[in-house]
Amino acid sequence: MADTNIKHGGNLREAARRYDIALEDWLDLSTGINPLGYPVPPVPPDAWRRLPEEDDGLAACAAQYYGASFALPVAGSQAAIRAIPSLLKPGVAGVAPLTYGEYAPALARAGHRIVALDIAKNDLPETLDYVIVANPNNPTAARLSRETLLRWHAQLTQRGGTLIVDEAFADVDPSASLADQTTRDGLIVLRSVGKFFGLAGIRAGFVLAAPELLNALASALGAWTVSGPARHAVMAAFADHEWQNETRERLHEDGARLAAIIARYGFDVHSTPLFSWIPTPRAASLQHALAQHGIWTRLFDTNEPSLRIGLPGAQGEWARFERAWADACA
Repeated sequence: MADTNIKHGGNLREAARRYDIALEDWLDLSTGINPLGYPVPPVPPDAWRRLPEEDDGLAACAAQYYGASFALPVAGSQAAIRAIPSLLKPGVAGVAPLTYGEYAPALARAGHRIVALDIAKNDLPETLDYVIVANPNNPTAARLSRETLLRWHAQLTQRGGTLIVDEAFADVDPSASLADQTTRDGLIVLRSVGKFFGLAGIRAGFVLAAPELLNALASALGAWTVSGPARHAVMAAFADHEWQNETRERLHEDGARLAAIIARYGFDVHSTPLFSWIPTPRAASLQHALAQHGIWTRLFDTNEPSLRIGLPGAQGEWARFERAWADACA
């Protein structure tokens, strides 16, 4: 059973029940997923009928797309977040106070002690054995340079530790990615097709690391971790370079557009091309006001209150959000 105390975006049915607005009347901006995702070509009948075959080329296709030497397909990077901590001997793990909510519970279940990680520091505390960090961070949009991450990796490996970097939102701007460095021991990079490609529903992701770690993880996860239809969709998406280039350009423009709309009312906006995040004491009231217009966003009410807002898709959705945001801010 999933942890019921971990909140995520995309809980649209909960919003529909709470506000008594029909599910089909909502605009969901709570996830940071590309709303105009990859148009998957028709799925061959055999992808539905046959068991997935591990030697179908998906791993090699992913390694080439990410610029890595080795890749392991998994059922979304979430599956890896749950499984990897058990492959590491118990130690002290650093996790940022405001980041993806699954990291700390997964590490704690495997016997690791969790301490708060200050991502603004150049050097890690000597007490840390492991660090897991999202780059860019979800939801704060904070970015870490390659130089900082590689310095952290060197510090951790000197004490036999491991750096795990979740690059779920890195596809739009992969300049800081460590994918090309993942032959190094003690370095694990997680990638997802759910955000940039907008294919969150197929539950497919990849772990980039040295072969020894990937073999151990594959053994822990077992066979057929990614379905046949999902494998077909991902390989088509990875091969479509024209769509990727056009989408990167559009997402950069749309991310800037969203941030500008929000900032117009005096908010301090932190953004990626896929979402904007605003720390504000008004976060709960803004979410409530938008929800009354049938627009769902992601509230963070621990630490400092804040709101994450994803991209609208069609032009009508942009106009709808802009009107609702003006009303909410008023």
